Amino acid sequence: MVEGIVLGFDFGEKRIGVAVGATLSASARPLLIIDAAKGREAKWQAVAGLIAEWQPAALVVGLPTRRDGTGEPATFMALNFAKRLYGRFRLPVFMTDERFSSVVVEEAGKAFDDKSAAVILQQWFDEGCPEMTPAAVQIAEGGS
Repeated sequence: MVEGIVLGFDFGEKRIGVAVGATLSASARPLLIIDAAKGREAKWQAVAGLIAEWQPAALVVGLPTRRDGTGEPATFMALNFAKRLYGRFRLPVFMTDERFSSVVVEEAGKAFDDKSAAVILQQWFDEGCPEMTPAAVQIAEGGS
């Protein structure tokens, strides 16, 4: 079981919402929004800065799916983001279902990705921090 600070991500091609939480309190709060449209290197520098600042024990990425649970293009982009997080930072990366996170926090005309990330991370805490990882992360860590 992971213990300590956890960063949560709501991945998007244009924006990445980020939340922070702690396993001790099992609570999450919005942190910031990364402007992913500024380019790949700027995006990864922003993530690296957050990891250096917060020193998380783990990372959680929301996994978008259709209502019936099947994959869609965003599903595969989020999985790819999670795999790259693991590859770059060698921290445990967990996935959690994010199907309704944006609906919970939707605000007309406003960016709410950080709030969505907090909903995603809080859901992961509420579910007992399940260790659902992308397949490539499981293989890299010796899992099945």
